[in-house]
Amino acid sequence: MQRLIGLVRRCVEDYDMINAGDRIAVGVSGGKDSLALLIFLSELRKYNAKPFALEAVTVDMGLGMDYSKIETLCKSLDIPFTLVKTEIGQVIFEYRKEKNPCSMCSKMRRGALNQTLIEKGINKLALGHHYDDAVETFLMSLLFEGRISCFQPVTNLDRTGIIQIRPMLYIHEQTIDNFAARHKLPVLENRCPVDKQTKREEVKNLIYDLSATYPDLKERIFGAMQRFPLPEWEPRGRYKRPKDV
Repeated sequence: MQRLIGLVRRCVEDYDMINAGDRIAVGVSGGKDSLALLIFLSELRKYNAKPFALEAVTVDMGLGMDYSKIETLCKSLDIPFTLVKTEIGQVIFEYRKEKNPCSMCSKMRRGALNQTLIEKGINKLALGHHYDDAVETFLMSLLFEGRISCFQPVTNLDRTGIIQIRPMLYIHEQTIDNFAARHKLPVLENRCPVDKQTKREEVKNLIYDLSATYPDLKERIFGAMQRFPLPEWEPRGRYKRPKDV
């Protein structure tokens, strides 16, 4: 636990993600990544030099998922929990019957989430993107869009005033999987009809196959993103993430 929180703290410091007095919401989907992030930030706030408030916000897509265990977890951590009810799932899959639903789904979920944060006076949104997500997003932009691009560690949303932060960029997906299993986090089954059928899943499998021949592939791509650097990706510190995490 302390080792992983140390990686989160270093990422927060390298990209100046948290300021004293921030009100931070974790966008909790019910997946392992957002639940792990909730735990890490809950621990970090106990001794972080810059005190901040923490909340959890979940957007219910209307797909029949039960979030009661997540609410129980939040109570045990003394973290306020907000469940935002929507009909996004029905709109996308039943009414519009979208052939490529992921983009619209993301926009609608983010819109509902941001509106809730504005109403509650929360200024930052912590997202559960990790090391592997960054590498996959970089390759997706290159392969499918012909661009050298990726999401930023810190993103300012000018129209809403919300700042997005991604504190788990120094932690591998497999490490998060192990953490979630070891601590028996209440991970929910994803009921999205197109789960595991996306372009991201294609790229994830591609990286897996290439890594058999090039074991350092992900490390080289992530390092290039910081050294090139991509916009806002140059870390302020000189920290080098351990290879085995």
